[in-house]
Amino acid sequence: LSAFAAGGVNFANHHAVFPTVTRVNCSSIVTGMNTGAHGMHGNSFAVVDFDPDQAISALKPEFDQITEAGMPVLLAPTLGEILGRHGKEYVSVVVGTTGNAYLHNPTAEVSGGATIHREFTIPSELHESIVNRFGPWPEEVLPNTAMLAQARRVLTEYVLPERMPAVAMIWGAEPDSTQHATGVGSSQSDIALKAADEEFGDLMNWLQETGRAEDTDVFVVSDHGASTVSASAGIEEWVKEAGFPSGGEPGGVIVAKNGGAALFYTPPGDMDTANRLAAWLMAQPWCGTVTASDAVAGIPGTLPASLAGTEGPRAPDLTVSFRWDTTANETGYPGMIPSTYGSPGRGQHGSMSEMEMHNILFARGPSFKSNIRLETPSGNQDLAPTILKILGIDGDNGMDGRVLAEALVDGPDAADVDWSTETHQAEYDLGGEIYRQQIKVSTVGTTSYLDEGNRVD
Repeated sequence: LSAFAAGGVNFANHHAVFPTVTRVNCSSIVTGMNTGAHGMHGNSFAVVDFDPDQAISALKPEFDQITEAGMPVLLAPTLGEILGRHGKEYVSVVVGTTGNAYLHNPTAEVSGGATIHREFTIPSELHESIVNRFGPWPEEVLPNTAMLAQARRVLTEYVLPERMPAVAMIWGAEPDSTQHATGVGSSQSDIALKAADEEFGDLMNWLQETGRAEDTDVFVVSDHGASTVSASAGIEEWVKEAGFPSGGEPGGVIVAKNGGAALFYTPPGDMDTANRLAAWLMAQPWCGTVTASDAVAGIPGTLPASLAGTEGPRAPDLTVSFRWDTTANETGYPGMIPSTYGSPGRGQHGSMSEMEMHNILFARGPSFKSNIRLETPSGNQDLAPTILKILGIDGDNGMDGRVLAEALVDGPDAADVDWSTETHQAEYDLGGEIYRQQIKVSTVGTTSYLDEGNRVD
Protein backbone atom coordinates (compact mmCIF):
# COMPACT_ATOMS: atom_id res chain seq x y z
CA LEU A 1 0.00 0.00 0.00
CA SER A 2 2.80 2.41 0.81
CA ALA A 3 4.48 1.85 -2.54
CA PHE A 4 1.15 2.14 -4.34
CA ALA A 5 0.36 5.46 -2.64
CA ALA A 6 3.81 6.89 -3.31
CA GLY A 7 3.65 6.06 -7.01
CA GLY A 8 0.16 7.39 -7.61
CA VAL A 9 -2.01 10.09 -6.06
CA ASN A 10 -2.13 10.43 -2.29
CA PHE A 11 -5.20 12.41 -1.26
CA ALA A 12 -3.75 13.75 1.99
CA ASN A 13 -6.84 15.79 2.93
CA HIS A 14 -9.47 13.11 2.44
CA HIS A 15 -12.73 12.93 4.38
CA ALA A 16 -15.37 10.47 5.43
CA VAL A 17 -18.98 11.61 5.61
CA PHE A 18 -20.81 11.93 8.91
CA PRO A 19 -21.77 9.87 10.85
CA THR A 20 -18.44 8.10 10.38
CA VAL A 21 -19.86 4.57 10.25
CA THR A 22 -19.67 1.99 7.50
CA ARG A 23 -23.18 1.86 6.06
CA VAL A 24 -23.29 5.64 5.77
CA ASN A 25 -19.96 5.85 3.99
CA CYS A 26 -20.35 2.89 1.65
CA SER A 27 -23.64 4.48 0.56
CA SER A 28 -21.85 7.76 -0.17
CA ILE A 29 -19.14 5.93 -2.10
CA VAL A 30 -21.64 4.29 -4.46
CA THR A 31 -24.08 7.23 -4.80
CA GLY A 32 -21.80 10.27 -4.75
CA MET A 33 -24.17 11.81 -2.22
CA ASN A 34 -23.97 13.05 1.34
CA THR A 35 -25.83 11.26 4.10
CA GLY A 36 -29.00 13.32 3.92
CA ALA A 37 -29.41 12.80 0.19
CA HIS A 38 -28.96 9.01 0.13
CA GLY A 39 -30.91 8.52 3.35
CA MET A 40 -28.70 5.93 5.06
CA HIS A 41 -28.13 7.82 8.29
CA GLY A 42 -26.37 5.21 10.39
CA ASN A 43 -25.59 1.61 11.16
CA SER A 44 -28.71 2.08 13.27
CA PHE A 45 -31.32 4.62 12.21
CA ALA A 46 -35.05 5.19 11.91
CA VAL A 47 -37.20 5.17 8.80
CA VAL A 48 -40.30 6.69 10.35
CA ASP A 49 -42.48 6.03 7.29
CA PHE A 50 -41.63 2.34 7.72
CA ASP A 51 -41.61 2.10 11.53
CA PRO A 52 -42.50 5.27 13.44
CA ASP A 53 -41.71 3.80 16.85
CA GLN A 54 -38.16 2.43 16.84
CA ALA A 55 -34.74 2.43 15.23
CA ILE A 56 -33.68 -0.44 13.00
CA SER A 57 -30.34 -2.06 12.28
CA ALA A 58 -28.94 -1.37 8.83
CA LEU A 59 -28.74 -5.04 7.84
CA LYS A 60 -30.13 -7.08 4.95
CA PRO A 61 -33.21 -8.50 6.76
CA GLU A 62 -34.35 -4.99 7.66
CA PHE A 63 -33.61 -3.72 4.14
CA ASP A 64 -35.66 -6.57 2.69
CA GLN A 65 -38.59 -5.53 4.89
CA ILE A 66 -38.31 -1.92 3.73
CA THR A 67 -38.29 -3.07 0.11
CA GLU A 68 -41.28 -5.36 0.70
CA ALA A 69 -43.13 -2.35 2.12
CA GLY A 70 -42.63 -0.62 -1.23
CA MET A 71 -40.00 1.84 -0.06
CA PRO A 72 -36.49 2.42 -1.40
CA VAL A 73 -33.55 1.54 0.81
CA LEU A 74 -31.42 4.29 -0.70
CA LEU A 75 -32.88 7.58 -1.89
CA ALA A 76 -30.29 8.14 -4.63
CA PRO A 77 -29.20 6.04 -7.63
CA THR A 78 -26.08 3.92 -7.19
CA LEU A 79 -23.14 3.31 -9.48
CA GLY A 80 -24.70 -0.05 -10.30
CA GLU A 81 -27.91 1.58 -11.52
CA ILE A 82 -26.14 4.33 -13.46
CA LEU A 83 -23.73 1.89 -15.12
CA GLY A 84 -26.60 -0.47 -15.89
CA ARG A 85 -28.34 2.25 -17.88
CA HIS A 86 -25.21 2.41 -20.05
CA GLY A 87 -24.86 -1.33 -20.55
CA LYS A 88 -22.04 -1.67 -18.01
CA GLU A 89 -21.65 -3.57 -14.75
CA TYR A 90 -20.66 -2.86 -11.16
CA VAL A 91 -19.67 -5.97 -9.20
CA SER A 92 -18.66 -5.96 -5.54
CA VAL A 93 -17.18 -8.67 -3.34
CA VAL A 94 -17.76 -7.70 0.27
CA VAL A 95 -16.22 -8.98 3.48
CA GLY A 96 -18.28 -7.33 6.19
CA THR A 97 -21.87 -7.08 7.32
CA THR A 98 -24.88 -8.02 5.22
CA GLY A 99 -25.99 -4.39 5.34
CA ASN A 100 -22.73 -3.12 3.91
CA ALA A 101 -22.85 -5.66 1.08
CA TYR A 102 -26.51 -4.99 0.28
CA LEU A 103 -25.97 -1.25 -0.10
CA HIS A 104 -23.33 -1.62 -2.80
CA ASN A 105 -25.89 -2.57 -5.42
CA PRO A 106 -29.39 -3.01 -3.93
CA THR A 107 -31.13 -3.26 -7.31
CA ALA A 108 -28.70 -5.60 -9.09
CA GLU A 109 -31.55 -8.05 -9.79
CA VAL A 110 -32.95 -5.40 -12.15
CA SER A 111 -30.13 -3.02 -13.05
CA GLY A 112 -27.42 -5.63 -13.56
CA GLY A 113 -24.07 -6.26 -11.97
CA ALA A 114 -23.76 -8.22 -8.75
CA THR A 115 -22.94 -8.19 -5.06
CA ILE A 116 -21.15 -11.21 -3.59
CA HIS A 117 -21.19 -11.83 0.17
CA ARG A 118 -20.62 -14.96 2.21
CA GLU A 119 -24.30 -15.14 3.22
CA PHE A 120 -26.02 -14.05 0.01
CA THR A 121 -25.59 -12.62 -3.45
CA ILE A 122 -27.56 -10.21 -5.58
CA PRO A 123 -28.81 -11.71 -7.85
CA SER A 124 -29.64 -14.55 -5.44
CA GLU A 125 -28.98 -17.39 -7.90
CA LEU A 126 -25.29 -16.48 -8.04
CA HIS A 127 -24.67 -17.61 -4.44
CA GLU A 128 -24.78 -21.35 -5.08
CA SER A 129 -22.43 -21.20 -8.04
CA ILE A 130 -19.87 -19.14 -6.07
CA VAL A 131 -19.90 -21.62 -3.17
CA ASN A 132 -19.73 -24.62 -5.51
CA ARG A 133 -16.75 -23.15 -7.33
CA PHE A 134 -14.74 -21.64 -4.47
CA GLY A 135 -15.93 -23.75 -1.57
CA PRO A 136 -17.68 -22.66 1.61
CA TRP A 137 -16.64 -19.29 2.96
CA PRO A 138 -14.23 -19.52 5.92
CA GLU A 139 -15.59 -18.96 9.41
CA GLU A 140 -15.41 -15.39 10.63
CA VAL A 141 -12.53 -15.07 13.09
CA LEU A 142 -10.17 -12.31 14.17
CA PRO A 143 -8.17 -11.32 12.29
CA ASN A 144 -10.62 -12.13 9.48
CA THR A 145 -7.85 -12.76 6.97
CA ALA A 146 -8.99 -16.11 5.53
CA MET A 147 -12.27 -14.60 4.39
CA LEU A 148 -10.46 -11.68 2.78
CA ALA A 149 -8.20 -14.12 0.94
CA GLN A 150 -11.22 -15.97 -0.44
CA ALA A 151 -12.83 -12.69 -1.50
CA ARG A 152 -9.66 -11.76 -3.37
CA ARG A 153 -9.73 -15.15 -5.14
CA VAL A 154 -13.35 -14.59 -6.17
CA LEU A 155 -12.33 -11.20 -7.56
CA THR A 156 -9.26 -12.35 -9.51
CA GLU A 157 -10.51 -15.77 -10.62
CA TYR A 158 -14.12 -14.92 -11.45
CA VAL A 159 -15.18 -11.28 -11.33
CA LEU A 160 -12.34 -9.61 -13.22
CA PRO A 161 -11.47 -12.25 -15.85
CA GLU A 162 -14.99 -13.54 -16.55
CA ARG A 163 -17.48 -10.78 -15.72
CA MET A 164 -15.08 -8.00 -16.80
CA PRO A 165 -17.17 -5.28 -15.12
CA ALA A 166 -16.56 -1.61 -15.79
CA VAL A 167 -16.17 -1.16 -12.02
CA ALA A 168 -15.28 -3.79 -9.43
CA MET A 169 -15.03 -3.37 -5.68
CA ILE A 170 -13.45 -5.61 -3.06
CA TRP A 171 -14.32 -4.54 0.47
CA GLY A 172 -12.28 -5.87 3.35
CA ALA A 173 -13.33 -5.70 6.99
CA GLU A 174 -9.78 -5.50 8.32
CA PRO A 175 -8.20 -3.91 10.26
CA ASP A 176 -11.52 -2.37 11.39
CA SER A 177 -12.99 -5.57 12.86
CA THR A 178 -9.86 -6.36 14.83
CA GLN A 179 -9.53 -2.77 16.03
CA HIS A 180 -13.08 -2.93 17.39
CA ALA A 181 -12.17 -6.06 19.34
CA THR A 182 -8.60 -5.35 20.45
CA GLY A 183 -7.94 -1.63 20.06
CA VAL A 184 -6.40 0.79 17.59
CA GLY A 185 -2.74 -0.05 17.02
CA SER A 186 -2.92 -3.38 18.86
CA SER A 187 -0.58 -6.17 17.81
CA GLN A 188 -3.59 -8.08 16.47
CA SER A 189 -4.69 -5.13 14.34
CA ASP A 190 -1.16 -4.85 12.97
CA ILE A 191 -1.40 -8.51 11.90
CA ALA A 192 -4.75 -7.80 10.24
CA LEU A 193 -3.34 -4.76 8.42
CA LYS A 194 -0.35 -6.75 7.19
CA ALA A 195 -2.65 -9.46 5.82
CA ALA A 196 -4.79 -6.88 4.04
CA ASP A 197 -1.63 -5.33 2.59
CA GLU A 198 -0.52 -8.75 1.30
CA GLU A 199 -3.90 -9.44 -0.33
CA PHE A 200 -3.74 -6.05 -2.01
CA GLY A 201 -0.25 -6.92 -3.23
CA ASP A 202 -1.56 -10.18 -4.70
CA LEU A 203 -4.29 -8.25 -6.51
CA MET A 204 -1.79 -5.79 -7.97
CA ASN A 205 0.47 -8.67 -9.02
CA TRP A 206 -2.49 -10.30 -10.78
CA LEU A 207 -3.20 -7.09 -12.69
CA GLN A 208 0.45 -6.89 -13.73
CA GLU A 209 0.75 -10.54 -14.75
CA THR A 210 -2.44 -10.48 -16.83
CA GLY A 211 -1.57 -7.23 -18.59
CA ARG A 212 -4.50 -5.45 -16.97
CA ALA A 213 -2.42 -2.94 -15.01
CA GLU A 214 -1.96 -0.75 -18.08
CA ASP A 215 -5.69 -0.15 -18.52
CA THR A 216 -7.01 -0.38 -14.96
CA ASP A 217 -7.46 2.51 -12.55
CA VAL A 218 -7.29 1.47 -8.91
CA PHE A 219 -8.66 3.33 -5.89
CA VAL A 220 -7.80 2.41 -2.30
CA VAL A 221 -10.22 4.00 0.15
CA SER A 222 -11.25 3.52 3.76
CA ASP A 223 -14.75 4.26 4.93
CA HIS A 224 -13.63 6.16 8.05
CA GLY A 225 -10.84 6.63 10.56
CA ALA A 226 -10.77 5.38 14.14
CA SER A 227 -10.61 6.50 17.77
CA THR A 228 -10.35 4.68 21.09
CA VAL A 229 -13.33 4.25 23.41
CA SER A 230 -12.83 6.33 26.56
CA ALA A 231 -16.09 5.37 28.27
CA SER A 232 -19.34 3.55 27.56
CA ALA A 233 -22.29 5.82 26.77
CA GLY A 234 -25.63 4.27 27.75
CA ILE A 235 -27.43 6.95 25.82
CA GLU A 236 -30.79 5.20 25.40
CA GLU A 237 -31.09 4.53 29.13
CA TRP A 238 -29.89 8.04 29.99
CA VAL A 239 -32.58 9.61 27.80
CA LYS A 240 -35.26 7.56 29.56
CA GLU A 241 -33.85 8.45 32.99
CA ALA A 242 -34.05 12.12 31.97
CA GLY A 243 -37.82 11.73 31.62
CA PHE A 244 -38.25 11.18 27.88
CA PRO A 245 -40.54 8.24 27.01
CA SER A 246 -39.66 5.69 24.34
CA GLY A 247 -40.59 6.18 20.70
CA GLY A 248 -44.27 5.66 19.96
CA GLU A 249 -45.41 7.25 23.21
CA PRO A 250 -46.54 10.89 23.56
CA GLY A 251 -43.41 13.01 23.75
CA GLY A 252 -41.37 9.88 23.07
CA VAL A 253 -37.87 9.83 21.62
CA ILE A 254 -36.35 7.23 19.31
CA VAL A 255 -32.62 6.81 19.93
CA ALA A 256 -30.34 5.25 17.30
CA LYS A 257 -26.90 4.34 18.65
CA ASN A 258 -23.93 4.75 16.30
CA GLY A 259 -20.76 4.42 18.34
CA GLY A 260 -19.37 7.93 18.62
CA ALA A 261 -22.68 9.48 17.58
CA ALA A 262 -26.37 9.14 18.40
CA LEU A 263 -29.46 10.04 16.37
CA PHE A 264 -32.68 11.29 17.98
CA TYR A 265 -36.18 11.32 16.49
CA THR A 266 -38.98 13.25 18.19
CA PRO A 267 -42.71 13.16 17.38
CA PRO A 268 -43.55 15.18 14.24
CA GLY A 269 -44.33 18.77 15.10
CA ASP A 270 -43.45 18.32 18.79
CA MET A 271 -41.10 21.27 19.19
CA ASP A 272 -41.47 21.21 22.97
CA THR A 273 -39.90 17.74 23.17
CA ALA A 274 -37.21 18.66 20.64
CA ASN A 275 -36.28 21.81 22.58
CA ARG A 276 -36.21 20.05 25.95
CA LEU A 277 -34.16 17.17 24.54
CA ALA A 278 -31.63 19.53 22.93
CA ALA A 279 -31.21 21.50 26.16
CA TRP A 280 -30.73 18.28 28.16
CA LEU A 281 -28.16 16.98 25.67
CA MET A 282 -26.15 20.21 25.76
CA ALA A 283 -26.01 20.02 29.56
CA GLN A 284 -24.27 16.63 29.49
CA PRO A 285 -20.47 16.62 29.76
CA TRP A 286 -20.16 13.95 27.06
CA CYS A 287 -22.07 16.02 24.50
CA GLY A 288 -19.93 17.32 21.65
CA THR A 289 -21.93 18.81 18.77
CA VAL A 290 -25.70 18.98 18.41
CA THR A 291 -27.14 19.45 14.92
CA ALA A 292 -30.81 20.01 14.14
CA SER A 293 -32.75 19.10 11.01
CA ASP A 294 -34.89 21.61 9.16
CA ALA A 295 -37.95 20.03 10.82
CA VAL A 296 -36.82 21.40 14.20
CA ALA A 297 -34.75 24.35 12.97
CA GLY A 298 -34.07 27.25 15.27
CA ILE A 299 -33.42 25.41 18.53
CA PRO A 300 -31.00 27.60 20.52
CA GLY A 301 -27.45 26.29 20.64
CA THR A 302 -27.81 23.87 17.73
CA LEU A 303 -26.17 24.05 14.32
CA PRO A 304 -28.05 23.09 11.14
CA ALA A 305 -27.84 19.48 9.98
CA SER A 306 -26.98 20.75 6.51
CA LEU A 307 -23.52 21.73 7.80
CA ALA A 308 -22.88 18.06 8.56
CA GLY A 309 -24.39 16.87 5.27
CA THR A 310 -27.22 15.07 7.07
CA GLU A 311 -30.23 17.17 6.10
CA GLY A 312 -32.71 15.20 4.00
CA PRO A 313 -36.05 13.36 3.90
CA ARG A 314 -34.97 10.80 6.53
CA ALA A 315 -32.88 13.13 8.69
CA PRO A 316 -33.04 12.60 12.46
CA ASP A 317 -34.35 15.64 14.29
CA LEU A 318 -31.24 15.93 16.45
CA THR A 319 -27.82 14.34 16.07
CA VAL A 320 -25.10 14.30 18.70
CA SER A 321 -21.44 13.68 18.06
CA PHE A 322 -19.84 12.77 21.37
CA ARG A 323 -17.17 15.00 22.85
CA TRP A 324 -13.74 13.78 21.80
CA ASP A 325 -10.15 14.68 22.55
CA THR A 326 -6.71 13.97 21.15
CA THR A 327 -5.37 11.93 24.07
CA ALA A 328 -3.30 8.99 22.84
CA ASN A 329 -4.19 5.39 23.66
CA GLU A 330 -1.72 2.89 25.11
CA THR A 331 -0.22 2.22 21.67
CA GLY A 332 0.28 5.91 20.94
CA TYR A 333 -2.66 6.55 18.58
CA PRO A 334 -4.49 9.81 19.39
CA GLY A 335 -8.23 10.17 19.71
CA MET A 336 -10.61 9.27 22.56
CA ILE A 337 -14.43 9.24 22.47
CA PRO A 338 -17.31 7.96 24.56
CA SER A 339 -19.20 5.28 22.64
CA THR A 340 -22.68 3.77 22.63
CA TYR A 341 -21.10 0.32 22.30
CA GLY A 342 -17.66 -1.20 22.74
CA SER A 343 -15.54 -1.38 25.88
CA PRO A 344 -13.03 1.26 26.94
CA GLY A 345 -9.74 0.74 25.14
CA ARG A 346 -11.35 -0.76 22.04
CA GLY A 347 -11.50 0.89 18.63
CA GLN A 348 -14.54 2.91 17.59
CA HIS A 349 -15.85 5.59 15.22
CA GLY A 350 -19.05 7.44 14.33
CA SER A 351 -18.22 10.92 15.64
CA MET A 352 -16.96 14.18 14.13
CA SER A 353 -13.50 13.61 15.60
CA GLU A 354 -10.71 14.63 13.24
CA MET A 355 -9.28 11.13 13.71
CA GLU A 356 -12.47 9.61 12.29
CA MET A 357 -13.39 12.23 9.70
CA HIS A 358 -9.99 12.00 8.00
CA ASN A 359 -9.57 8.64 6.28
CA ILE A 360 -7.43 7.53 3.35
CA LEU A 361 -7.72 7.64 -0.43
CA PHE A 362 -5.01 6.62 -2.89
CA ALA A 363 -5.41 6.26 -6.65
CA ARG A 364 -3.19 5.00 -9.41
CA GLY A 365 -3.59 4.05 -13.05
CA PRO A 366 -3.58 5.41 -16.59
CA SER A 367 -6.13 8.13 -15.79
CA PHE A 368 -4.17 9.53 -12.85
CA LYS A 369 -1.12 11.67 -12.34
CA SER A 370 1.88 10.01 -10.73
CA ASN A 371 3.91 10.59 -7.60
CA ILE A 372 1.84 13.44 -6.18
CA ARG A 373 0.38 14.32 -2.81
CA LEU A 374 -2.73 16.49 -2.88
CA GLU A 375 -3.78 18.78 -0.05
CA THR A 376 -7.03 19.86 -1.72
CA PRO A 377 -10.04 18.51 0.18
CA SER A 378 -11.62 15.31 -1.10
CA GLY A 379 -14.23 12.95 0.29
CA ASN A 380 -15.88 9.57 -0.08
CA GLN A 381 -18.73 11.26 -1.97
CA ASP A 382 -16.24 12.13 -4.74
CA LEU A 383 -15.51 8.57 -5.84
CA ALA A 384 -18.69 7.99 -7.86
CA PRO A 385 -18.51 11.20 -9.93
CA THR A 386 -14.79 10.67 -10.54
CA ILE A 387 -15.33 7.06 -11.67
CA LEU A 388 -18.12 8.12 -14.02
CA LYS A 389 -15.91 10.87 -15.47
CA ILE A 390 -13.14 8.34 -16.16
CA LEU A 391 -15.65 6.06 -17.89
CA GLY A 392 -16.99 8.93 -19.99
CA ILE A 393 -20.46 8.67 -18.49
CA ASP A 394 -22.45 11.81 -17.76
CA GLY A 395 -23.92 10.70 -14.45
CA ASP A 396 -22.62 13.10 -11.86
CA ASN A 397 -25.11 15.89 -12.43
CA GLY A 398 -26.75 16.60 -9.12
CA MET A 399 -24.28 14.56 -7.07
CA ASP A 400 -22.99 16.14 -3.88
CA GLY A 401 -19.48 14.92 -4.66
CA ARG A 402 -17.23 16.35 -7.33
CA VAL A 403 -14.88 15.02 -9.99
CA LEU A 404 -11.38 14.97 -8.50
CA ALA A 405 -10.07 16.66 -11.63
CA GLU A 406 -6.78 17.80 -10.09
CA ALA A 407 -5.77 14.14 -9.75
CA LEU A 408 -6.44 13.24 -13.40
CA VAL A 409 -3.76 13.40 -16.09
CA ASP A 410 -5.66 16.01 -18.07
CA GLY A 411 -6.80 17.92 -15.01
CA PRO A 412 -5.74 21.25 -13.52
CA ASP A 413 -2.86 21.76 -11.12
CA ALA A 414 -3.89 21.46 -7.50
CA ALA A 415 -2.71 25.04 -6.96
CA ASP A 416 -5.44 26.19 -9.34
CA VAL A 417 -8.24 24.55 -7.33
CA ASP A 418 -9.95 27.14 -5.14
CA TRP A 419 -11.04 25.96 -1.72
CA SER A 420 -11.78 27.47 1.65
CA THR A 421 -12.42 26.47 5.25
CA GLU A 422 -15.00 28.03 7.58
CA THR A 423 -15.75 27.42 11.24
CA HIS A 424 -19.40 27.56 12.33
CA GLN A 425 -20.25 28.16 15.98
CA ALA A 426 -23.26 28.15 18.28
CA GLU A 427 -23.78 28.51 22.01
CA TYR A 428 -26.50 28.14 24.63
CA ASP A 429 -26.78 29.47 28.17
CA LEU A 430 -27.42 26.50 30.43
CA GLY A 431 -27.95 28.76 33.43
CA GLY A 432 -24.54 29.34 34.89
CA GLU A 433 -22.60 27.48 32.23
CA ILE A 434 -22.34 28.18 28.52
CA TYR A 435 -22.49 25.30 26.05
CA ARG A 436 -20.41 26.11 22.96
CA GLN A 437 -19.86 24.03 19.86
CA GLN A 438 -18.16 24.45 16.53
CA ILE A 439 -18.08 22.59 13.23
CA LYS A 440 -15.32 23.19 10.68
CA VAL A 441 -16.20 22.70 7.01
CA SER A 442 -14.00 22.92 3.90
CA THR A 443 -15.53 23.66 0.51
CA VAL A 444 -14.47 23.14 -3.10
CA GLY A 445 -17.01 24.62 -5.49
CA THR A 446 -20.40 23.33 -4.32
CA THR A 447 -18.96 20.30 -2.50
CA SER A 448 -18.49 20.52 1.25
CA TYR A 449 -16.36 18.37 3.55
CA LEU A 450 -16.79 18.15 7.30
CA ASP A 451 -13.32 18.52 8.82
CA GLU A 452 -14.26 18.12 12.47
CA GLY A 453 -16.78 19.22 15.08
CA ASN A 454 -16.72 19.34 18.85
CA ARG A 455 -17.69 21.13 22.03
CA VAL A 456 -15.31 23.97 22.83
CA ASP A 457 -14.49 25.75 26.08
